[in-house]
Amino acid sequence: MILTLGFVNGFQQAVSEKIFSFWGHIRVQHYQADRIFTAEAAPITSNDTVIQIIRQQAGVQNIQSFATRSAVLEHQQEIEGVLFKGVGKDYDSTQLKPFLKAGHWLQFNDSSYSKELLVSAQTASLLNLKVQDTIKVYFISEETGTSTYRKLVVSGLYRTGVEEFDKLFAIGDIRLTQLLNNWTNQQIGGYEIFLKDYKQMDSINNQLMDQLPMEWSSKTTKEFYPNIFDWLGVQDINRNVIFIIMAIIAIINMITCLLILVLERTRMIGTLKSVGASDWMIQKVFLYHATLITLKGIGIGLISGLGFCILQQQTGFIKLDEVNYYVATAPVLIHYGEVLLVCLATALVCYLALIIPTLLIRKMQPVKALQFR
Repeated sequence: MILTLGFVNGFQQAVSEKIFSFWGHIRVQHYQADRIFTAEAAPITSNDTVIQIIRQQAGVQNIQSFATRSAVLEHQQEIEGVLFKGVGKDYDSTQLKPFLKAGHWLQFNDSSYSKELLVSAQTASLLNLKVQDTIKVYFISEETGTSTYRKLVVSGLYRTGVEEFDKLFAIGDIRLTQLLNNWTNQQIGGYEIFLKDYKQMDSINNQLMDQLPMEWSSKTTKEFYPNIFDWLGVQDINRNVIFIIMAIIAIINMITCLLILVLERTRMIGTLKSVGASDWMIQKVFLYHATLITLKGIGIGLISGLGFCILQQQTGFIKLDEVNYYVATAPVLIHYGEVLLVCLATALVCYLALIIPTLLIRKMQPVKALQFR
């Protein structure tokens, strides 16, 4: 049970943090009911009123603007379609820096847009790209179908392990997006909002939906990637199923163990009854020894379970296929409160279950118990 908790908690946190690091917890942008998240973000004018509404929400940690534009990368006659994500100086690069596998984060200047570009290691492999290579980036207009290109330098390669990101996105300067779209400096694609506690995501999003102007919309990141978060939710079901199976196994083992103890001590039970010992007094003797066995088992399980979890945290010796599981090593997250609760619940359930076999003592008659061999 401890191992199950550690791996399920770790897996859910590691994958969800990758999603949140790339897109924040909530996205606020122009209301477009029929557009998917991979489409270009429609322009909307940034204003202080919207920013103030967002900052007034308790739990908001950071706000950063973004804009997207369809693009095609070309290098050595190889091409690859991407969604160019433009970010600005206000972008918290610490969220994505852990995913940088080579190179450095974008360097912005005041005079013009940054001529640097971040691409995924997967895209770089397809295009035979490496850091400091110059690449042609063709920007496609959805309205006219025409294209224009810019030469950009690959400043870094990232890999999140989430195919939806690594296969689709390239990251550059938002000012380049504004320039190509003929937008003003105040026009953006939207805001990414980071929260102090992701568990408040739904409640804060509902508040924003009620307070934002009509042309603005607010959605949680879970709404953009329902398949991933539904899959993570299934892990809770797997955890509960494992808990039920382990509880049944523990109860059956303890009942069997105590039944053997009772049957082995049948003559002793007869002797105690013959000298006046009550049924409950004899039951308490067996419950005491069975409880010691239970506590010893819980102690061994606690030490071995936590030890295995800590070993995995320190060494990461259990590897996973990152393409299928979004992580390269099995992540572990230990909530010691949950571990304590598991130990206490296990002890309580086992103790209650141990009362069942001791009821056999009440049916034993002293004469027949003393004759038992």
